[in-house]
Amino acid sequence: MPDAPGLELIAQELNAAQPGAVTETSFDREIATLIVDPDKVAELLRWLRDTPGQEYRFLASVHGADYLPAEPRFGVHYELLCMARVERIHVKALLADPAAGNGAVNLDGEVGPLPELDSCVELFPTAEFQEREIYDFFGIRFRGHPDLRRILMPEDYVGWPQRRDFPIGGEPVLFTHNERETPRWYE
Repeated sequence: MPDAPGLELIAQELNAAQPGAVTETSFDREIATLIVDPDKVAELLRWLRDTPGQEYRFLASVHGADYLPAEPRFGVHYELLCMARVERIHVKALLADPAAGNGAVNLDGEVGPLPELDSCVELFPTAEFQEREIYDFFGIRFRGHPDLRRILMPEDYVGWPQRRDFPIGGEPVLFTHNERETPRWYE
């Protein structure tokens, strides 16, 4: 893990190579994080992978987050490792909700505008299923993804179940102690 001064040096080098790519840094609980411009995330990941002295060539994970009610609302987190130095660095891209105020899914089940980010599958093939999972649960589209469709939820499912404003509810779970209380459970 780069220390706090090392993180600042990486951010300075990145901003020299790609002006405005890193908007801020965070070193909290010994986790080094680059908070980046979402429009430049693919170039930044390529720089971290290919630049001599950086060589973060292993993408350990990609995951999404919903920070509602904060704005920007969504985050996509990348965890990169440099195996030679046994170091890891986190990259966070924050995305605004383009459907803010009117919801991403209206009452007719039509999907409104979704947040978008460039895919990193070309750089890190292991990101293919992880980006699909983020799309499936958070509704974040990845431009340039080779097969962006639902991976765990049914194709006709409406909504994004990991969003904080997703309605909680559903069908009751049937157990032996409540099967007689659930009407028509045997059908």
